[in-house]
Amino acid sequence: MDKIPVINFSLFADSNVRNRQTVVKQIYQACHEIGFMYLQNHGISLDLIKQVFSKSKAFFNLSLEIKQQLAWSNEFSNQGYVGIEREKLDANKPGDLKEAFNVGRKDAATRGRDDAENFFVSCLSSPAKDSCILAFYQACTELTHRILQAFALALQLPEDFFITRHTEQNHTLRLLHYPPVQQLPQPGQVRAGEHSDYGSITLLFQDEIGGLEIQTTAGQWIAAPAIPDTVIVNTGDLMQRWTNHVFCSTKHRVIIPSDERVKQSRYSVAFFCHPNDDTEIACLESCQKEHTPIYPPILAGEYLLSRLRATY
Repeated sequence: MDKIPVINFSLFADSNVRNRQTVVKQIYQACHEIGFMYLQNHGISLDLIKQVFSKSKAFFNLSLEIKQQLAWSNEFSNQGYVGIEREKLDANKPGDLKEAFNVGRKDAATRGRDDAENFFVSCLSSPAKDSCILAFYQACTELTHRILQAFALALQLPEDFFITRHTEQNHTLRLLHYPPVQQLPQPGQVRAGEHSDYGSITLLFQDEIGGLEIQTTAGQWIAAPAIPDTVIVNTGDLMQRWTNHVFCSTKHRVIIPSDERVKQSRYSVAFFCHPNDDTEIACLESCQKEHTPIYPPILAGEYLLSRLRATY
């Protein structure tokens, strides 16, 4: 597959069993052959998405001094502001030409629902304080549950197999801003270095500026532009380990435009879906038909921490 498929996800909720199974097969093929897909009719309000982008722009327009008061401090919370070039997604290249703000619901299961809401609002001026951001976080959580249901059916598992292993909502909502490039980048420097995502699945909402590229199994880089009213979904490292490479975690990057868009900001919003920290990621029995397990079992939380430590 040398092209990212577009899938009408509304059919997954259809009472027609054949329509539902068609979507499951399309998702299996996309995850197996390229690791990326566009979902149409995903169920998240377009107005809500626009509001989130507006809130994101307002935050990144704040002074660096204010943003640094909310700085990302450690891999355990994985929350807060990440300045330009602080993150290096490709360890062999210079820091990324982007800034970000991470919002999470870490420890939500043990803190209780009310305390978890308070955990969001701990910082003045933080996007995590905004009800719009909170509503979007919840909408993304619900969408990932529906996608994980489809994954389970595609892999011949009980429909709630993955959902029961994501109950703590240990996810990260990330607001991203790629500023205009006003000086010559360092050799090899791009807006986001070549990498794969760490968790189960990722939802990506992006503006029209473009720059996202993904690597096919043949090693070719292809563009993944914004398609109106869709969300990009890709599988991450833990899903690849879980499925013994039946579902692939695909390398991707954000390049610097070679035209006038280099003078414009690019905005995107990513929702990284992670299993509960204590979930053992071990090769699924249904994914051992072609070859024996590639990876040893690992706890989801341990894997995430190891990847974050290597990134910052």
